[in-house]
Amino acid sequence: MLHCSRVSSTGRSRWLCLRLALVATSACSPHVGQPGPEPIRVFAASSLTEGFTALAQAFEAAHPEERVALQFAGSQSLRLQIEQGAPADVFASANEAHVRELVRDGTVVAPVAFATNRLAIVVPADNPAGVKTFDDLASAQRIVVGTEQAPIGAYTRAMLRNAEPRLGASRAAMVKRHIVSEEPNARLVRAKVELGEADAAIVYETDARSAKRARTIDIPDDINVEATYFVGAVAGAERRKGVESWIHFVRSEQGREVLQRHGFRGSE
Repeated sequence: MLHCSRVSSTGRSRWLCLRLALVATSACSPHVGQPGPEPIRVFAASSLTEGFTALAQAFEAAHPEERVALQFAGSQSLRLQIEQGAPADVFASANEAHVRELVRDGTVVAPVAFATNRLAIVVPADNPAGVKTFDDLASAQRIVVGTEQAPIGAYTRAMLRNAEPRLGASRAAMVKRHIVSEEPNARLVRAKVELGEADAAIVYETDARSAKRARTIDIPDDINVEATYFVGAVAGAERRKGVESWIHFVRSEQGREVLQRHGFRGSE
């Protein structure tokens, strides 16, 4: 027991005594110095950044014994990292293709759909190319899209194929000629517009919604495409119980509500 004998009447002495008592009490606490559980390591598509960050906060609040470590990048980059042995417990992809490849070699098990998204155009706040509708896209001299390997790029190409009858052969060809950069994930696509390096870019609706220095141009429903997100456990994940809890939470009513607040749509 800590004794504070001959304590002077000054406030400083009383404060020092109290501080020593608190230190002594903390040193006796059974939790001090004991590490918590290893985090659930979630590799997620970059377009999930805001949604999964909020989801992790809600999950940890509901499961105080758990922690979530998030890593974001293009789905194709995350898939490659997992194939090369990166320490991941969960993979959340912006399309089924990259998950399917990991399922095929036994690296990811039992993936399920959990959300959908759609595409939108973003332009700089000052909109120098005057793009006001989708039909104006051909007037943009510097267009940025995702690479063909990235889900955002694959969805963009599907949408542009749908748009060819609407734009006409000459304007559809012009859009393709005006593509000046292809980026590995939707966040980098959007960044080109926010940095003033592009007149227009094609991103997910959720990325357009969270843009700080860009305005959004809607893509007509009849040519837009639906992006479906999948989540699955990585085979051999060390935190199997935590992983199952996380995936269940993502698909729960509370999880869907969190994602919908960040612009994602539900999945059947």
